[in-house]
Amino acid sequence: MKLLRIDSSSRINNSDSRKIADQFQQRWQKNNPKGSIVTRDIINTPIPHIHQKTIEGFYSSKEQFNDELISATKLSDELIEELKETDILLISTPMYNFSIPSALKAWIDHIVRINSTFGINEQGQFYGTVKNVKAYIITSAGAVYNSNEMKALDFVQPYLQTVLGLIGITDVTFLPLEGTTMNEEVFKQSKQTISEIINKL
Repeated sequence: MKLLRIDSSSRINNSDSRKIADQFQQRWQKNNPKGSIVTRDIINTPIPHIHQKTIEGFYSSKEQFNDELISATKLSDELIEELKETDILLISTPMYNFSIPSALKAWIDHIVRINSTFGINEQGQFYGTVKNVKAYIITSAGAVYNSNEMKALDFVQPYLQTVLGLIGITDVTFLPLEGTTMNEEVFKQSKQTISEIINKL
């Protein structure tokens, strides 16, 4: 068994999402003592945003590749291989301005790649090519997003659900940690709920 962990909180110390990810990892290691873990802290080791040559490489055939395009898509190749080889994808992310951090978006832009992790059939429909990967998404937010009005402001869960589904990862479990700065009671309750879920893994 393999676990791929992606941490995207800019807060290295005292990050709520990172703490829960640590708890998840410890439980997973206990259940899978022979399992391997790959950790990508994309804050301490940032993923560069895609650029002109990266996009050219994504839409070029192998026959069109030159040294420049090979270099521009090398990281994407590595990240995709890493993802396809894993069994469990663990992402820890805070909510920044109702969405995900740009660091996580940079990683996504490298792994969501046409003819590599998704394709388009003759009917113009998308299909994913990443198989047998289960995702756990740990999210943290200062406010509480359980009312209809507040849910409309949460672009983290629907976006990640959609983009992971696009590449074939449809087994996704969200572990939302809410009220971290605005509602201590909800914060404690959501943390307890997540801990109970993790302990049942």
